[in-house]
Amino acid sequence: MRVCFLSVLLLSAAGMAEPAVPSSMPDPVRNRYNVRSFGAAGDGKQLDTSAIQSAIDAAAGAGGGTVCFPAGTYLSQTLVLKSRITLHLEAGAVLRRSPDPAEDAPSRSLIFAEKAERVAITGRGCIDGQGTAAQKARPNVSANRQSARAARRPHTLLHFVRCTHVRIEGVTLRNSPTWMQHYFECENVTLEGVTVHNHGSRYNDGLDIDSCRNVHVSNCTITSGDDAIVLKSRSPRICEKVTITNCVVSSHSNALKLGTESQGGFRDVTIANCVVTPVDERKHFGNGARQGLAGIALETVDGGILERVAISNITISGTIAPIFIRLGNRARRWHPDPEKTPPAVGRLRGVTISNVVATGASSVGCAIAGLPGHAVEDLTLSNISIAFGATAELANYDDITPGGSLDDVHREVPEKPDAYPECIMFGKLPAYGFYIRHAEGVTLRNIRLSWTAPDQRPALYCDDVRNLHVEGLRAKSAKEAAPLILLKDTREALVRGCIAMPDTRVFLGLEGDTSSVALVGNHLDRAAEVANLAPGVPTGALFQAANRRAP
Repeated sequence: MRVCFLSVLLLSAAGMAEPAVPSSMPDPVRNRYNVRSFGAAGDGKQLDTSAIQSAIDAAAGAGGGTVCFPAGTYLSQTLVLKSRITLHLEAGAVLRRSPDPAEDAPSRSLIFAEKAERVAITGRGCIDGQGTAAQKARPNVSANRQSARAARRPHTLLHFVRCTHVRIEGVTLRNSPTWMQHYFECENVTLEGVTVHNHGSRYNDGLDIDSCRNVHVSNCTITSGDDAIVLKSRSPRICEKVTITNCVVSSHSNALKLGTESQGGFRDVTIANCVVTPVDERKHFGNGARQGLAGIALETVDGGILERVAISNITISGTIAPIFIRLGNRARRWHPDPEKTPPAVGRLRGVTISNVVATGASSVGCAIAGLPGHAVEDLTLSNISIAFGATAELANYDDITPGGSLDDVHREVPEKPDAYPECIMFGKLPAYGFYIRHAEGVTLRNIRLSWTAPDQRPALYCDDVRNLHVEGLRAKSAKEAAPLILLKDTREALVRGCIAMPDTRVFLGLEGDTSSVALVGNHLDRAAEVANLAPGVPTGALFQAANRRAP
């Protein structure tokens, strides 16, 4: 045994022997399959589907390997990726989707994998979906034929279904006809250093993580026409254990989003150290920058639970609402079954959002909205700074006018329980900062709010909120404005450590069935009036202590 072991060492040192490689992890040096060796032309004209698929099949037949794309342009229809296969695109290699996918393909995607293990796409090359060409080729269908339109339109560029150990690294993904990449019920998915450019269609999501578990997204740059990074749960399986870090994203819609599809729900999600910017349309369409919808959107409207979500260290510029949180009751199943009752209202709880700096927000405001009898629970916002008032080049929504009036404060805000959730769904909110309705266990700590266009709305309006803690609020106020903080039908509230800014007419207003409010330890020298209780609110509803007032 000693002789054999010594011989192996000597042979290895001399380069005559190679270390053993487990069958589940093929050696990328030994098991390389060049698509040109299988007949791929790489000229952008010849259809290379058969040649590329033959290389994939050969590698799979050998137990796994790396299918290599040298520099060139490879035109292809749907490719089926199999277990233990890596597609490696070298610098200068472009894998381009044919605008006319094969009718007998298992998917309308360019790269499709189902129940595959240890699959990867790597390299410095590019995968191009030719989305603009595909959109032009689509038949026109009326608005009331949504299902027919969805069935006919091309699918995502990358589509992984129930796969395990998926790795996408280094590549550039461009111009999908619809979603760029869809991972459905997958486990152990890693995206590292991926660049996504997806514009041209209203369905152009950047990254869709759907009912997956153990997903890690890092160091990616994503710009998209629709949602940039979005978690979904279209099946009863919960989407959980997801980390998203160190990414730069921009979107015409929502930048960082959970929902709307939420049948299974979301749990144990962390998003950190990300930058949200406006879409620079000069790079895409020759125009200026365009404002997106929400920077951070958390939505559960089709049942399911959204809990244990932590979001931190985010900078946001040029969105209508930097933060939007919605618990609704659209109650839709992705595959409706007439024999099943609609899903019950879900739950949204245990969310922490901290260290967010946002500029260029619109005058709509940030909504945190549950439903009567179904409150958003246990929400903490801390160290948040938001400057409202979009610049002229960002104000691309004509119905969003700068500033806000006293009429906006007292208008009736519809509940819209079954409406599609979006940060503009309620119109201009009664507060320029945060409008919180139907919530319990809300903590707002060290919040800074300002505007560029004078606004007479409160910085914070709470309606039907229980167990509220506001600490360290500093918010701009206009002369003749409504109270800076307005509480309606709110119970068990503590407001402390806040500083009234110049021109604050009334610091705190109480309306409706509001009770058990404590105003303690605030610096109110610059407030003309500390508190205003509307008719019907008993004086015992407000307790004051240790608040500083100018002599």
